[in-house]
Amino acid sequence: MLSQQHIDTVKATIPLLASAGTAITEHFYNRLFTHHPELQDVFNMTHQNTGRQPAALFNAIAAYATHIDNLDVLTSAVMRIAHKHTSFNINPAQYDVVGHHLIETLRELAPDAFTPEVEEAWGAAYKQLADIFIKIENDLYEERAAQAGGWKDFRRFKVISKIPESELVTSFVFAPVDGGNVIDYLPGQYLGVKVHPQGNEYDEIRQYSLSTAPNGKTYRISVKRDGEGDLAGVMSHYLHDHLNVDDEVELMPPAGDFIFQDKQKPVALISGGVGLTPMQSMLDTLNQQGYSQPISYLHACASSHQHSFKDHVNSLKGSLPLSVHTWYEKPDKAEEGVYEGKMALEPTKNDLPIEDGDFYLCGPVNFMMFAKQQLASLGVSSDRIHYELFGPHQDI
Repeated sequence: MLSQQHIDTVKATIPLLASAGTAITEHFYNRLFTHHPELQDVFNMTHQNTGRQPAALFNAIAAYATHIDNLDVLTSAVMRIAHKHTSFNINPAQYDVVGHHLIETLRELAPDAFTPEVEEAWGAAYKQLADIFIKIENDLYEERAAQAGGWKDFRRFKVISKIPESELVTSFVFAPVDGGNVIDYLPGQYLGVKVHPQGNEYDEIRQYSLSTAPNGKTYRISVKRDGEGDLAGVMSHYLHDHLNVDDEVELMPPAGDFIFQDKQKPVALISGGVGLTPMQSMLDTLNQQGYSQPISYLHACASSHQHSFKDHVNSLKGSLPLSVHTWYEKPDKAEEGVYEGKMALEPTKNDLPIEDGDFYLCGPVNFMMFAKQQLASLGVSSDRIHYELFGPHQDI
């Protein structure tokens, strides 16, 4: 049980955390993987190497310490992280392992400050947080398993279609090997995909947005070939170069709290690069439902050669009240509704539901920050701006 003394002690360590910065989480992950190398099957090691995951964990620890006496502030972040955990099939025993190495990290990095009182407080604080995540995640696992077509743990699927969508993006359609149905999902959600690339020591698990409306039989994801050379994404290059029709993967049920919220109001879908994948799921679902409210679809990418689903989106203009605006860094030719350079919302504001609509953003972090700033300057309140990040959680 977390006492007021525990809370006061944890809060008193915030300056110590701030002074140590990501050294804490970098030490933690080094310690964790040294003692439990098998956990490299779970963690995205690319995010470890770039520093994104240690930074995300440090920010999460600092936020928890700051708001430990008012956890409602963290509800949104907790739900987003819990959904992500379920796509990795995280289990309660792993929380015990992580908690042990977190406490030992604090002891090793701050031996003088890490008194028995501090250790007791952080132990109680971690247990409280772990219990919250375990409860939420267990509920999510049970809920998905109970639905028609649902399941627990990883399930084997085979590739039944592989379709190039643009210069860098390819779609993969999966059907379950057991021949059964699959659980439906909410537009905007993603799949946890597990493979073991040839030559890799460990499994790779990544999350990819579902890129069309649910059908109860199959799933479709659309994957960008990420980076080149030393910066090449291990998983995306494996999928593009080596995963073919009839090959098998393992999938967790759909997850994610970035979902279309049907308020029967105008909506704007704003994406950059491969961030358009969840927008396809939203558009196709709205098309199936015969959505009658105005829809604005805005997308930015490098060029027409990297513009996925262009023809499909334009084809929906005949069945949806849909306006489409596109930005290319380098347009090949003059086209109606196509602009050059970065996405600028001011010229299109008459097509945007500034007063009462909801805005959904997905793409690189800098792109979403840029778009959100523009929306704020146009008068859109933050509670009407929803976003999805590919990678470790952070705020925009």
